[in-house]
Amino acid sequence: MARKPNYSFERMERERMKAIKTAEKAAEKREARERERAESGEDTAPASDDGDE
Repeated sequence: MARKPNYSFERMERERMKAIKTAEKAAEKREARERERAESGEDTAPASDDGDE
């Protein structure tokens, strides 16, 4: 005998897994951007532009 479907639970689980995957992907992209900024920041010093000079 087949089990009784629990559509709402299954949908919530799919949405939860999708949210986890999306959050992990966003974290990887953020870390990659930070690495890129750090690497490019080491090559050139940021210029101070406060308008006094």
